[in-house]
Amino acid sequence: MSRSKKWRLEWAFFLGENGRRQYNKLCKGCVHPCKQSFRAVVVSCPHYLSRRSKKCGN
Repeated sequence: MSRSKKWRLEWAFFLGENGRRQYNKLCKGCVHPCKQSFRAVVVSCPHYLSRRSKKCGN
């Protein structure tokens, strides 16, 4: 099945060198649908809360 041009443009940010979708390290094991690309440097996820941020929040 061929993919449309619109689909390719949308997923170009997620596709790696091998042509498969790749997600950020933190998003790989996440069950939520808000996954971000491996190219994203800053991850802003409402479902992720690091241990360090809990300590600094006080």
